Amino acid sequence: MLEKIITLEDVSMVDFLGIHNANIKEVAAAFPGSKIISRGNEIRIQGTAPEIIRITDVMDSLIAHYQKYGKVTNDNVKGYLNGVVKSPVASAEDDADVIIYGNKGLVVKAKTPNQKLLVEQAEKFDLVFAVGPAGTGKTYTAVAIAVRALKNKEVRKIIITRPAVEAGENLGFLPGDLKEKIDPYLRPIYDALDDMIAPEKLKLYLESRTIEIAPLAYMRGRTLNNAFILLDEAQNTTPMQMKMFLTRMGPSSKAIITGDKSQIDLPKNLKSGLIDSLAVLKGIKGISFVELDGSDVVRHRLVKDILAAYDKSEQ
Repeated sequence: MLEKIITLEDVSMVDFLGIHNANIKEVAAAFPGSKIISRGNEIRIQGTAPEIIRITDVMDSLIAHYQKYGKVTNDNVKGYLNGVVKSPVASAEDDADVIIYGNKGLVVKAKTPNQKLLVEQAEKFDLVFAVGPAGTGKTYTAVAIAVRALKNKEVRKIIITRPAVEAGENLGFLPGDLKEKIDPYLRPIYDALDDMIAPEKLKLYLESRTIEIAPLAYMRGRTLNNAFILLDEAQNTTPMQMKMFLTRMGPSSKAIITGDKSQIDLPKNLKSGLIDSLAVLKGIKGISFVELDGSDVVRHRLVKDILAAYDKSEQ
């Protein structure tokens, strides 16, 4: 009797094996002459050479399915076993607007023309500015682009940062240490990552600092190599902070800067680093500027009307 071991990497075992290993038990039941044992992140197959080849083909299909959709159901297993479903192969037509397949099969797509433009420009340029009002999906899309680059091993880590600027609240009066004070400001980032990466994998990424989320002040003095760097809420940087951030980029790094020119929370005597940089850097080759607007709003339908009303009032 021969034996083969399949090691699963970057896989949520619960989402792949099913509750109480139901998926792997389904495969084992289809091959009663062989033994299929799950232990840790390994699948151990014992049987004859022809059976091992057939089981390996099914397992390869299930792994490809998981990598594309983020989850394997019992029906998926039956489909691959019965030959009804073929191994998922990326279709240019089906996947045209898909950025990544997220946690539990969530499909993260670019939903508007400007979001699609942001994805395209991020592929072509190492530095992209994405500027637009609330609800246009600029942060969510940028996080998805970064996660895709990490999953495709185009970069070794993701660094996401925000300026810790108070929006009507004083950080000093919030309870807890610095991390606990800052985390609420970074909550939108965590929410996006929760959608895109399995919980246990995300925890591992954060603990190993493969994904690092930190206030902008923590970036000073660092050179960020082979990383995808996101600066969110960039309208709340000062020109000096923006210059500091832009000069952190190391070899093989990419960066996306997102911001909303209408939501500046800086003291009135300070100029926004985002607005300053848009003027200073205009015309530099290798930098892309993507403008999102009310037509890109993907939140509740009322958000578009609210933004339009405020714009009219300010004019």
